[in-house]
Amino acid sequence: MDNTPSSPLLEVVSVAVAYESFAAVRDISFRLERGQIGCLLGPSGCGKTTALRAVAGFEPVVAGEIRLEGQCISRPGMTLAPEKRRIGMVFQDYALFPHLDVGDNIGFGLKGGDAAARARRIADMLSLTGLSGSAQKYPHELSGGQQQRVALARALAPQPQLMLLDEPFSNLDTELRERLSLELRDILKAANTTAILVTHDQHEAFAIADVIGLMNQGRIEQWDAAYNLYHRPANRFVADFIGQGVFVSGKVLAGNQVQIEFGDLAGNIPMPCHQGCDACGKGCAVDVLLRPDDVIHDDASPLHAEVLRKAFRGAQFLYTLRLPSGREVLALVPSHHNHAIGEKIGIRLEVDHVVAFPQASAPQ
Repeated sequence: MDNTPSSPLLEVVSVAVAYESFAAVRDISFRLERGQIGCLLGPSGCGKTTALRAVAGFEPVVAGEIRLEGQCISRPGMTLAPEKRRIGMVFQDYALFPHLDVGDNIGFGLKGGDAAARARRIADMLSLTGLSGSAQKYPHELSGGQQQRVALARALAPQPQLMLLDEPFSNLDTELRERLSLELRDILKAANTTAILVTHDQHEAFAIADVIGLMNQGRIEQWDAAYNLYHRPANRFVADFIGQGVFVSGKVLAGNQVQIEFGDLAGNIPMPCHQGCDACGKGCAVDVLLRPDDVIHDDASPLHAEVLRKAFRGAQFLYTLRLPSGREVLALVPSHHNHAIGEKIGIRLEVDHVVAFPQASAPQ
C-alpha cells in the first residue's frame, strides 16, 4: 500500500504582484487539496482579486511561484497562458452570450468530441445546477440566480482542474445570495471541483469555503477554517474583521487566567506580553475580545447591564449593553426576551476561547 501523501492541486508560494511601484499582493502563500474550496476574503483594495487573477494567468508575478498539479504555471518572467491552465472562471457579471440559449451557453467551451457526448455533458450540467428544462431559454428570460447557475455550469462543463469565482453574487440581493451560497457549495462538492472564491462578505465565505484566507493590504493575515478565524484569530485585524465583538480591558493573572470587569476568565492566553513577562507573569495589561455569543442573558445573575440598543434578527435580538463601568458589550439573546431600551437585565459570561491582545497593539 502506497502511503505517500498526495501533492496539493494548487500551491501559491511567496507570491507577489506589483503595478509599477505599487505592491498589490505581498508574499502570499497557501495551498488547496483536490476537491477543497478556498476563499480569499477581505475589504476592498486588499489584493484578493489581484491574487485570483494571478492564479488565472491574467497577472504576472514579480516574486514566488504558482503551481497547479505540481507544474509551475507562474513565476517571474514566465506566465503560462490562461487558456492552457485548465482553469474555469465565473465573473461578477456572468458574461453570458445573449444570442445563445442556455444549452449553447453551457456547451460553448466544449471542444472536440462528438455531438452526442457534448449533448450528454450539457444535460449533466443542467441537472447538476438545477436548470433541467431551461436549455432552450435565453439569458434575458432567466432570473439573476438562474443566470449565475448558467455561468457556473458553463465554467464546469469542460471539467477544469480548478474553478475561480470572483464575487459571483455581487449583483444579487441579500436573500438570494444566502440561498445561492449554499447551492454553490453543494454544486462544487457534487462535481468534486477544487475552487477559490473571492468575496468581501464573510457570511458567503463561511457558507461556501472549507478554508479561508483573510487578506489585508496585500497579505494573508490568516489562512484557516472559519471556526478558527472566529474563535482563534491570529491577530487583532482578524479579530476585528471576523464576526462582531468588543474589546474590554483585562489583566493577566497567570498563563491561563485573565481578569476583566466581569470576573476571571480561564483559558490559554494566546499572546506575547508587551511588558516582556513572556505571557505568564502578573499584571500584563491586555484587551480581551468578547463576542455576542460569549455574553449570556441570565435573570439570576448578580451582574446587570442596561439595554442601550437592540436589533431584531428573527430568532434573536442583538443587544448593545452598558456595564456599570460604562463599557459596552454585545449579546445575542433569544427573541422571546424582548427587553426595552433602558431596561437592566442580568448577564453572565460563557467564554470557551479567550482571545486577548496586548493593549499596546490597539490601533491609535
